[in-house]
Amino acid sequence: MSGRERVRAETPARIVIDRDFTVGPIDDRIYGSLVEHMERVVYGGIYEPGHPCADARGFRTDVIGLVRELGVPIVRYPGGNFVSGYDWEDGVGPPSERPPRLDLAWIARESNEVGLNEFLYWAKEAGVECNLAVNLGLRRVDAARNLVEYCNFPRGSYWSDLRVAHGVVEPHGIKTWCLGNEMDGPWQIGAKSALDYGRLACEAARAMRRVDPGIELVACGSSTPRMRSFPDWDVTVLEQAYDEVDYLSLHTYFTNTGGDSRAYLARSLEMDRQIEAVVAACDLVRAKVRSRKRLSLSFDEWGIWSREERANRDSWSWRWKEANAVSEGMYSFEDALLAGSMLLSLIRHADRIKIACWAQLVNHLSLFSCAAGGPVWKQTVFYPFAHAARFGRGIALALSLSAPVYDAGELQGVPVLDAAAVLSKKEDEIVVFAVNRDLSRPLPVEIVRRGFAPFRAVEHILYESADLEAGNTREQPGRVVPSSRTGAELAATLDVEGDTVSLRLPAASWNVIRLRRSEARDVEPPRSGR
Repeated sequence: MSGRERVRAETPARIVIDRDFTVGPIDDRIYGSLVEHMERVVYGGIYEPGHPCADARGFRTDVIGLVRELGVPIVRYPGGNFVSGYDWEDGVGPPSERPPRLDLAWIARESNEVGLNEFLYWAKEAGVECNLAVNLGLRRVDAARNLVEYCNFPRGSYWSDLRVAHGVVEPHGIKTWCLGNEMDGPWQIGAKSALDYGRLACEAARAMRRVDPGIELVACGSSTPRMRSFPDWDVTVLEQAYDEVDYLSLHTYFTNTGGDSRAYLARSLEMDRQIEAVVAACDLVRAKVRSRKRLSLSFDEWGIWSREERANRDSWSWRWKEANAVSEGMYSFEDALLAGSMLLSLIRHADRIKIACWAQLVNHLSLFSCAAGGPVWKQTVFYPFAHAARFGRGIALALSLSAPVYDAGELQGVPVLDAAAVLSKKEDEIVVFAVNRDLSRPLPVEIVRRGFAPFRAVEHILYESADLEAGNTREQPGRVVPSSRTGAELAATLDVEGDTVSLRLPAASWNVIRLRRSEARDVEPPRSGR
């Protein structure tokens, strides 16, 4: 019995993709991340003078190597909650003259040893753009426009000449800017009503664009869909600032606090609904203000709180420390599966999501971790992110999906199969990403292509674990890693007949199926991420 006959005999799930039906081009910036001044993200994360891998400026080159391997194109900085109490002027000029400050967001002391110019040096070494956040919590319009002048104006003005005096002759040319952070949150320093924030964001945007008309601006949307004000906050803010901004932000985090894996893996559906609700809010305001512009979205904080990290945070003692390293924990394989589905949600909404940032990059809620004076290692969530960032660039394809479903509490009719498909930028490769949410049974799947030239299967990257709680640690950095099927092994497990690909997805697995145009050469994409 052929592979296709076996799949058909088991009533497979089905994915249909058609060349004429697309979501739209994928902006590479959806594979971004966040570096915030908190815990060991900066100090002891990207920056550790004296480490064997530190460069002349104190930045860890092993960390930079993993950032490059991930393929992260943009990093949001310096927060996060931190930015709402941050005076950017404290972080420029000679480090010996910088004042130490109290960080009110994370109840820690901030030395300001790493500031704006140091971070932008690191960003250049890591090959990433900076998505720079301005303080609209305790500060106002003037500080924001001065920061744009310092960063982007060539020279011949007070703040640009100060940058030159600090040893940075050429302007940084930062394109993307966040107008504050989570301004609806009662935890936020300088939190505001939607009306007050919307007016402030509008005025800041106008002043910042006077300095540099080419910048793009992200207004704060609701900090979580669990806020009572969601999505009214978004509507009110945009009624004040719609034509002055380019993006509205979304944030969300998930945790498996109840221990129900089936319900946990279904929570990416909540992310889909959140995106769709915010899109509706944006389009409502567009109609109300009669704008010709269609607003895009920036999912500039998304990620997973591991149960260990959540327990640490909930028991946090708010006492002044040098750094509150309480939220470091191990991600499980189960977390990696949900992270994969959340990435698929971003890809499926590529027509509106143009920026997204996993929070955070290193040590706290991180894609990878590092030990003081020691090695780096990849968290389980590293791998789906790296696969998506490597192979998920091009055109998001609309797909028709049919699969068995299950109920998980409030989430009804959850498909056991989650999937997204991407046509590469050169249109010589189709990549199908798929998660089998069924925890106990493999899932037979047919992938049907319509309107494409003949394609052949070249690789099946498989990420699975018999233990959903398994993770990678300093002692066992390679406990849960993906495998790759090519050649004869691929031919034995995957069948291509005409326009249909048939295979079985193992229970509880993340899968990347690569199909290359038959006449295309076997040239690997530039990044590994395996």
